[in-house]
Amino acid sequence: MKNIAVLGSTGSIGTQTLEVVRNNKDFNIDVLAAGSNVEALEKQIREFSPRLVCVYEESSARELKDRVRDSDVKIVWGMEGLIEAAAFETTDTVVTAMVGMIGIRPTIEAIKMNKNIALANKETLVTAGHIIMALAKEHNVKILPVDSEHSAIFQCLNGENEKQADKILLTASGGPFRGKTREEMADVTVEQALKHPNWAMGKKITIDSATMVNKGLEVIEARWLFDVDFDNITVVVQPQSLIHSMVQFTDGAIMAQLGTPDMKLPIQYALTYPDRRYLKGERVDFNKLSCITFSAPDMENFKGLKLAYDAGRRGGTMPTVFNAANELAVSLFLDRKIGFLDIADTIEYAMSMHKVKETPKLEDILMTEREVYDILSQRIHK
Repeated sequence: MKNIAVLGSTGSIGTQTLEVVRNNKDFNIDVLAAGSNVEALEKQIREFSPRLVCVYEESSARELKDRVRDSDVKIVWGMEGLIEAAAFETTDTVVTAMVGMIGIRPTIEAIKMNKNIALANKETLVTAGHIIMALAKEHNVKILPVDSEHSAIFQCLNGENEKQADKILLTASGGPFRGKTREEMADVTVEQALKHPNWAMGKKITIDSATMVNKGLEVIEARWLFDVDFDNITVVVQPQSLIHSMVQFTDGAIMAQLGTPDMKLPIQYALTYPDRRYLKGERVDFNKLSCITFSAPDMENFKGLKLAYDAGRRGGTMPTVFNAANELAVSLFLDRKIGFLDIADTIEYAMSMHKVKETPKLEDILMTEREVYDILSQRIHK
């Protein structure tokens, strides 16, 4: 029996993880954690009978505790509770599916307790990759990618000599505004940005896909996961979302991982690695597939991707600035306080105002996030 903790259990990745668990009888849910969705958590508790549940908001945690008082589940809250959930003694694998930099400290503590990490929280590696990967190596912990693109790369490298990998080809759908100019995207609404052509995801990542900032975050994440230089990571727009990513080797051979756009596949692979199991769902029918098309990304009209490369190459605290500015900007866009194009402009402004600290420690990363929020708050309220 494999004991699993799901941090972010009420979100898109979290609920799909629980769907995978339902179909694998040798998986057991040990721990659940979420922000404040008490109703969804109560249903999950009654179905999966976890031993520990963390609700980040204290008032919501107290409400949940009252709702499930007939159960013996332990309810905790706040960052201390999230860390307790991540480091729970009997857990084997921690699925980090929460959104944002809130995932860094719990992931660090889980690694210190020798838990394998099924990583869906890309901000953890974007901002603290140098810390996370070194710590994982020290504790002999596996970092198993859940993002479809990074899982694809991981699968392409399986059984290969990673030193013979020449280039990572990171695929992107291009989002709902592929081919549009900045002028054509000037009046994009929240509703339009939330209509991704291929994937059903949470709001934040869907907006990130529309701006292509998400692909930029994935570029930085890939740099740490696979220990490659940014010059060896190329983004390729592939609108059909059938090729999830590719690896080119020194002899010119290219390995690709293909499949229908279904997040349950990379989730299940992370939980069963190195084994594969049957997964119900659609299969690619090549007899009905007319074509797969490719193009280079448009970094002029979607400058968030270029800014990600700039931040990654500069290193230090700059990726944290990129990430934190984007988190705040996306939140403001979803609240209809700024326009769609303002998201990338906000990131660019924050990066221009930042003095980089090299090889930051955790406290430097968290302080940088606060500084970015302060700078941008002052700009917005001028």
